[in-house]
Amino acid sequence: MGKSLVDIIVIGGSAGSIDVIISILKALPKKNQPPIVLVIHRMKNMVSHLDELLSRETGERKIIEPDDKEPIKTGMIYLAPQNYHLLVEKDHTFSLDYSAPLHFSRPSIDISFESIALLFKQKTVAILLSGANSDGAVGLGKVIGNGGIAIIQAPETANYPAMPKAAISLNSSALIQTPEQILNCILHHINN
Repeated sequence: MGKSLVDIIVIGGSAGSIDVIISILKALPKKNQPPIVLVIHRMKNMVSHLDELLSRETGERKIIEPDDKEPIKTGMIYLAPQNYHLLVEKDHTFSLDYSAPLHFSRPSIDISFESIALLFKQKTVAILLSGANSDGAVGLGKVIGNGGIAIIQAPETANYPAMPKAAISLNSSALIQTPEQILNCILHHINN
């Protein structure tokens, strides 16, 4: 196996994205995997056990919500904490931010995509899945602008196509792929 072309994978999603995320995480190798960051919209006033659900559904993988200043580690899967924006710092740690919601969302996919793209540049793979608003579209542009790979779920395969459609309208050079193609693209980049 060659050296990975990516240092980090970030996946953003909202309504209709959980099943796709689970299928991707189940199929990825458990070893030699770059860190994966999940930014998923959740209701802010309800207790969420999404980390436990994803861990259970993807098998033996441990999916954690990172603390502020927690180091980013290879092989880990991180879930943006409920009601916080998730950013990364120059020292490769996470930063939690409680500033205003963006697109009615905290965590905001745009904010995480931009923060990760600025640090990891061309070693970033960012994936935007199903959702009902436009969050993530601008952030994908930042990924592309910093040399990273931007992938959008094909709208016809999304339960809620508004988010993919908004991203496509702003990012003509992004890859538009089915969930199966997204998985194959990730595998190609981490095994190459």
